[in-house]
Amino acid sequence: MAKSEGQKLKILYILRMLEEYTDEAHPMSTAEIIRRLEAEGICCERKTIYSDIAGLIDFGYDIIQVSSRRGGGYYLASRTFELAELKLLVDVVQSSRFITPRKSRELISKLEKLAGRHDAGKLQRQVYVAGRVKTENENIYYSVDSIHRAIQENRQIAFTYLEWNLKKQLVPRGERRRVSPWALIWREENYYLAAWDAVSGVLKHYRVDKMGSVEVLEAKREGLAEFEQQDLAAYTNRTFGMYSGEEETVTMRFPNRLAGVVLDRFGKEADIRPMEDGTFRIRARVAVSGQFFGWLSGIGPEAEIAAPERIRDQYRDWLTEILNRKEDE
Repeated sequence: MAKSEGQKLKILYILRMLEEYTDEAHPMSTAEIIRRLEAEGICCERKTIYSDIAGLIDFGYDIIQVSSRRGGGYYLASRTFELAELKLLVDVVQSSRFITPRKSRELISKLEKLAGRHDAGKLQRQVYVAGRVKTENENIYYSVDSIHRAIQENRQIAFTYLEWNLKKQLVPRGERRRVSPWALIWREENYYLAAWDAVSGVLKHYRVDKMGSVEVLEAKREGLAEFEQQDLAAYTNRTFGMYSGEEETVTMRFPNRLAGVVLDRFGKEADIRPMEDGTFRIRARVAVSGQFFGWLSGIGPEAEIAAPERIRDQYRDWLTEILNRKEDE
């Protein structure tokens, strides 16, 4: 490296040293900074180090000088992210189902660089979630980016919907689709796209990790009026497992001790009425489907449908069919 070029870059090398190697417990002495600069082919004197660090402080970097019998030194006191914040982000990356294992490693490696070398090892955390299956679709990151761009630019998208086959491969399902994207929904550890399907004339949702070859089209979006009529929070609460079904207002009854479970499902704005027998009733709009019945049966026999009667009968028939199949086997 030419001497003049090295001098121009000196202050950047100093900044990188402070970012990578220092914290409150590991200040870097002036002598060590000079040695590291010499290793990069940059020669300098103490007074220029003092001047460069003063310049970084004037620019806004929180650099602290400490003194001790061992000589003290400088350290970078403030970073963009605190260590606790980086730990939280690492936990989210590791536990997120839609982030592939390879992408998880790449993202965590980038987060480590924000922590400095002495704290990077503390980010090697293992968050284990029983039964967690991570997606294998690496294209989800590009799909999300394309969907965001289409929403911002008010344009339609085209994509191929995918499904798993017995060879554990994601393969196209049906013809290529064309929709107007309106919102991305995070639900039950998956990304879903809420989009207007002009062919069927309804708002539909799609698993983003099962959307392949997402293309942003020139055509303007459709279905604005229909989308504005939707309350997305209510929509996701009444759609169990993001499976569609005929929407109904259903009255259910649960023991009082399950109030937390029910409110987690339907939200605090749900219409709840306490009863005198230690139970409560709730009226809610739900998409009546096997997933709804499965959620209800998973709570146990204390959970029941009070009205309407035909939905109650559907639930009974659904349970009976399952029992009959088991008996036949």
